[in-house]
Amino acid sequence: MNAVLERFPASHPRGSWPAEEYAAARRREGIPAEVVMDLATDNFLVITRTEEKRTR
Repeated sequence: MNAVLERFPASHPRGSWPAEEYAAARRREGIPAEVVMDLATDNFLVITRTEEKRTR
């Protein structure tokens, strides 16, 4: 499961840089953030990946 921290339009003049800068700032705070592209909404998403607990 992923948690979306922020969304940035892909049409931004600087492309993915605003999303990359935001993710880098979160990583400096200790949050494992990464940037992915959501093709359905044409947005760059800054996300954190969370592990799902599996039961047997």
